[in-house]
Amino acid sequence: QCNLIGWWENELGSKMHVSTVDSQGNFSGEYHTAVSSAQKPIKPSPLIGSQHLDEDGQCTFGFTVNWKFSDSTAVFVGQCFAGDSEDEVLQTSWLLREKVDSLPSDWKATR
Repeated sequence: QCNLIGWWENELGSKMHVSTVDSQGNFSGEYHTAVSSAQKPIKPSPLIGSQHLDEDGQCTFGFTVNWKFSDSTAVFVGQCFAGDSEDEVLQTSWLLREKVDSLPSDWKATR
């Protein structure tokens, strides 16, 4: 079974720490991004998510990060895979929603 608890790092140097996963697959932790276009200093930001508790060890999951240094929110979805060396690998995709000033600017708010 996929165990998300612990530290994870991506190829850009961003780190995620999942501190708890309950019996329903709900989890929480912190995201430490290494990249940002925000003008403020980067701060660790809380995350909350949920995973399927699949017995084959290749669960899907999703989580939301509430960035503490900007007016944006990110959502991630992914799947856990067991690598050749039995190391778990998380493969994710994400969307970032930035705050915009008006409805006509909505087109540029999601990346």
